[in-house]
Amino acid sequence: MSIHERIGQSDEWYTPRYVFEAMGARFDLDVAHPGLDVVDWVPADRVITEESLTQEWGGFVWMNPPFGGRNGIRPWLQRFMANGHGIALTPDRTSAAWWQEAAQVADAILFVAGKIKFIRPDGTEGRSPANGTTLFAKGGRAVSVLVNAQNRGLGRVLLSDGWCQ
Repeated sequence: MSIHERIGQSDEWYTPRYVFEAMGARFDLDVAHPGLDVVDWVPADRVITEESLTQEWGGFVWMNPPFGGRNGIRPWLQRFMANGHGIALTPDRTSAAWWQEAAQVADAILFVAGKIKFIRPDGTEGRSPANGTTLFAKGGRAVSVLVNAQNRGLGRVLLSDGWCQ
């Protein structure tokens, strides 16, 4: 689940199926799942639909958190990085302090090629958003998943020690 950044429109926007297909991974836990049938393609064994930040996380995590207002994503990323194992989707706001903090501790970052047109709650595709998208990886398996996504054309991976070939 994510919260779209435009005020006055729906706040509910979901990750399209092709992102998961490019990664080719199954997750142990989706920590911000909307609980709707329209997004049943999230490849996760367990989901958290409410109050995720107060619940226990574990295993290989998928996180497309509520983007929220200014710095609203920070506690989600801090919790994600502390879990140490998974993939987090965020907007490409590379100058934001929260983005810089996450980049310092991520094991890899995939800059998605093009802008993801997220899915509305009714299952239709939204228009092109204002920002691009970053996928942060934490842990060795997550790095492999992002490299796989790069090889399938989803974007370009920056490893903690430089660009992935």
